[in-house]
Amino acid sequence: MSSLDAVRDERTPLPGWVAVGVLTLSTFLVVTSEMLPVGVLTPMADGLGVSSGAMGTSLTITGLVSALTAPLVPRLLGNLDRRVVLAVAMVVLAAGNGLTAIAGGFGMLVVSRIVLGIGMGTVWGMAAAVATRLVAPRDIALAVSFAVSGVASASVLGVPLGTFVGNAFGWRTAFGALAALSLLLVPALALTLPRLRRPAATGDEAGAGRRRSLARPAVVSGLVVVVLLVTAHFAAYTYVRPALEELPRMSANAIALSLLLYGVFGLIGNFAAGAAAGRRPRQTVLLLAAGITAALMILALFGTTALVAGLAIALWGAAYGGVSVGGQLWMSAAAPDRVEHVTGLYVGVFTASIALGAFAGGLIVEGAGIVPLLWSTAALALASLVVGPIGRVPSRPQPSKPPTSPDLAHAHHAE
Repeated sequence: MSSLDAVRDERTPLPGWVAVGVLTLSTFLVVTSEMLPVGVLTPMADGLGVSSGAMGTSLTITGLVSALTAPLVPRLLGNLDRRVVLAVAMVVLAAGNGLTAIAGGFGMLVVSRIVLGIGMGTVWGMAAAVATRLVAPRDIALAVSFAVSGVASASVLGVPLGTFVGNAFGWRTAFGALAALSLLLVPALALTLPRLRRPAATGDEAGAGRRRSLARPAVVSGLVVVVLLVTAHFAAYTYVRPALEELPRMSANAIALSLLLYGVFGLIGNFAAGAAAGRRPRQTVLLLAAGITAALMILALFGTTALVAGLAIALWGAAYGGVSVGGQLWMSAAAPDRVEHVTGLYVGVFTASIALGAFAGGLIVEGAGIVPLLWSTAALALASLVVGPIGRVPSRPQPSKPPTSPDLAHAHHAE
């Protein structure tokens, strides 16, 4: 057997998958913490004495802080142990949730959401890059899919569960519970992750003794695709309930079922796209973009029929559910020598696009209505198919370390 075959056949030890599981729980908690105000918006607004619109800006605050934090953190880390950085970030997240739970007014809420955004940007920005170092090269795509699945499952499970706790025991209890769970993950990260310093330089970068710029055609085109798709998605999805109320005139229960369908297909899309993007990242993301475009157009054209609207929502969920992991693997393939930095930049652009989409969607809905919103967002998604082919992307993402045994296995042997 050749050395290349040996690398391909190398298996990830169990501790590696355990560490990936803890990372997945971490991304699940950070995104649940960010999005929970959606589920408890009215009682939070009443409790703090502010309008629902003002309360909604708390999501924008967190998204913008996270967008600044995610690309900045990798540049400041140097050779710090990534295990320690992630554990500290979970403490910061716990502090943000704790401050939210005890907030007496909007000013304290803003502070708490800023703190939470710092923790969120650090964890989400590093999770996928760290996951690639915990497994054998052949398992990288699956590990990234698991790490990123915490983002998708937060919408499907985290926010509904948090809303249930908030309805039963009060919104402050829900955020207090998130703070406690965040603290529980601190020792879990410290115990399951190995010591992880700065990733080793690879290939030409090591020989040249310097790092290549991230301003590469494949990186830039990928980020533009992400901006277009995520902005289009959140502009439309923020107002999916009014759309389903206006077009097919669904009842509240039917809408809840449709959103559950969206979430289930979103999780399926996450893992299906991860498997496909492991070999062809750009083609996978562009296929997802076509799916999002089709779903929005179907909803705009034929959404007055409940069955068709439900099918469009399922297609939308499956397509968008794979965007996060597909985009991450695209970035890893386009800049394999700077995975941490390109991942931080990617998450920063992603979270900024969430804020932009929610803002733009509100302007279009107020000025033109639901159907023009759907057509506008479909046009944005379609534009990504024009931008996407620019720049060469390797057909298979490469690991950010030499293709030998996983860092985790080395660490456990050393300790």
